[in-house]
Amino acid sequence: MSDQVYEYSVIPAPNRSEKIRDAKTSSDRYAVTITAELNRMAGEGWEYLRADVLPSEERSGLTGRTITYHNLLVFRRPKRAADAELKRLPQPSAAESTAPTSTSTTGQPNA
Repeated sequence: MSDQVYEYSVIPAPNRSEKIRDAKTSSDRYAVTITAELNRMAGEGWEYLRADVLPSEERSGLTGRTITYHNLLVFRRPKRAADAELKRLPQPSAAESTAPTSTSTTGQPNA
């Protein structure tokens, strides 16, 4: 197993393509737009890993909820030696850890 520690960045994929003179089709224009974004992140030291489509539950009106799907680009880069030490996250207090969790209609805890 590798001892390399990475940090990650997730950004929304472009929704529309830029106007490019030499790109003839919409697919060509979108490919150039994605390429520019990938090269921009690479210039900052980020390595492209993958594209994901992930759901997000969002409000709809006063009491409703709806699921929206987001197209995301995932990048990583090695952490610098000074930043590589992992920091421990604060742990919940005993009162917080005994609070009931929400469950779905199947009786399973929500993730």
